[in-house]
Order: sequence, then structure tokens, then C-alpha cells
Amino acid sequence: MKKPATRYSSRPVAIWLLIGVGMLIIQILLGGITRLSGSGLSITEWDVFTGTLPPLNEQQWHVEFEKYRQTPQFHLLNFEFTLNDFKFIFFWEWLHRLWARLMGFVFFIPFVIFLLQRRFKPEMIKPLIILFLLGAIQGAVGWIMVASGLTGDAVYVQPTKLALHFLFALGLLSYTFWFAMQLLVKPKNCIENSPLRKFTLFILGLLVVQLLFGALMAGHKAAAAAPTWPDINGSLIPPHLFQSPAGLLNLFENKITIHFVHRTLGYLIFVLLLVWTIKVSRITGSPLLYKSKRLPLTIAILQVVLGILTVIAGSRIIPGKWGIFEWTAQIHQLVAMLLLLSLIWMMYLLRSDKRATYR
Repeated sequence: MKKPATRYSSRPVAIWLLIGVGMLIIQILLGGITRLSGSGLSITEWDVFTGTLPPLNEQQWHVEFEKYRQTPQFHLLNFEFTLNDFKFIFFWEWLHRLWARLMGFVFFIPFVIFLLQRRFKPEMIKPLIILFLLGAIQGAVGWIMVASGLTGDAVYVQPTKLALHFLFALGLLSYTFWFAMQLLVKPKNCIENSPLRKFTLFILGLLVVQLLFGALMAGHKAAAAAPTWPDINGSLIPPHLFQSPAGLLNLFENKITIHFVHRTLGYLIFVLLLVWTIKVSRITGSPLLYKSKRLPLTIAILQVVLGILTVIAGSRIIPGKWGIFEWTAQIHQLVAMLLLLSLIWMMYLLRSDKRATYR
């Protein structure tokens, strides 16, 4: 009797995806450094291949510096920059783009190897195509964001485009993580609980909105506009949040309104996660879910503390210097991603269709 062909394990594919998750987290953090250091507009062209190497001699450095000297940011903000100042901001933007290229190789080369080894089941093909499309879209949105700061009187990228770039990055991160879980987590570790799953999805939706406003906070540099806590410049609810001529556009343009919404959603998510944790503690049937039950709330507590420290440190910002504000802001961003992934993890363990797996 002929033996069936041995099927390759999907575990290497899952590890490949988790490496991608780690690299995406680093890439988003590098994006945060470029923003906090004011480096995002230092490279004025998008050369996918020829831009891999930095300037290799003094003449090339002067060429790149001259390109930067034509930007509004240089004329209106950094007109006193020397070549050494430019080299500093150039490095962070170059590293951010280089890491993106490296991710492309890390995703593409194993993809080809796994394809030749026939590790991909037919049902994996569509998610993989989506994964590569999301990566390509993210790169395009990144350049659109940079281009928004290179014309007119802009000295920074447009905050709404920065927020869009950030959300696309989080979407790619979440999708990759979910895909990996479909290969690693056994169906027996999942439990069907529709009410709790809907509650988790609601909190996740609020978190996405809160992260959007966090990106708007960063784009508008709104932390320094109200570096006080628990009040916002002396008021728990600042006056005239929506009474200016901008109306609802205050949600995207008014620093104090953005600040208020971001803080309020943070408090609300914390309270909801407290209730969520109590609810999860009362259910049985999934040891993995039970072991993970305190994870989102624990991360949320840390995130709230970091948010408060970041706001208070907003009064200590020194242009061109990396200090306490920049450190807390970076860690705040990292913990935000961990909170998002913890809720994605819980959503997976509470999924209603246990057949939706590629194991």
C-alpha cells in the first residue's frame, strides 16, 4: 500500500510571520524616532533601489544637503542647520527606510523558499497576497506622507497623513500576527463566547480610534499644548472644544480637542478593560484564555502611567535634544502596540469559527 506524501509542517511559516511582527514593531518605533527627532523630511526623494546606500563621501553629502536646503522645513525652521546637523537627521530617516527594505527581503526570500517547498496550503494564498498588498500600500502611503511636508509652507508632514500611515502600519502588524496565530494556536485553545467577543471587539474599536488620536497628537505636537495632569491647562473639560469656526474639524485640527479626546478614550478603555477582565475571570473552557486574562489590563495600566508621564514631560521638550519626553513617548508607543496585539490575541481565542485555521 502506498504511503501518503509527508506534509511539511506550517511551524516555520508561523515563525517567519512572527519575525515579521517583530520587525514591524521595530519599524514603527523607528518611525517614531524619525518624528521625534524631526528627521522625516531629510530625504527628499523616494529611490527604492538607489537610495539603499547613504552618501559615501563628502561630495555626495553636500548634494543631499543641498536638496534638503530647498525644502520649506529648512527655510522656515532649520535654516541654521550645518552639514553635521543634517547628517544626524538623515541617518534616522535612512535607517527607517533601510529597515523597510530589509523587511521586504525577509518577507520575500522565505516566501519563495516556502513556495518551492510547498509549505503553503491553498487557503493560505489569499492571505499572503493580502499581506504583500498591505505592505506595498504602506510604503506608498509613507511616501505620500513625506511628500506632504515638502511643498508650500509645511515644516512637518500633514498630521492626518501621519495618522493614516500609522494606522496602516498597525493594520499590517495586526494582520500578520493574526495569520501567525492561525498556524500556531490549536482550535482546542479557543472558546466560543459571542457576548464577550463582541465586548472585546468594541474595546478594540475604541483602541483603534484612540491610537488614531495618538497619531494626531504626535502630528500636531499636542502634548506640549497641555503638559498638565489630571487637568488640561486648568480644566478637566476644556472650554470651546467644538465652538470655533472649524466645528467638527476641531477633532483633527485643534490641539486641545485632540488632546482631550485622546485622554478621555484612554480612561474609558482602562475602565472597560477592568470590566472585561472580571468577565473573563468568570468563564471556563480555555486554559490559554484563562492564563492570558490579565494581560490587556496589565498593559493598559502601564500605558496610562506612561501617557501621564509623557504629558507631564511635554513641558521639558528641548528642540533638537533627546530627553525624558522623547523616551516616554517612544515607550508609550511601544506599549500601545503591545496593548493592540493583546486584544487581537484575545479576539482570536474568542473567535466563533474554530475552523478558520491553516494548521
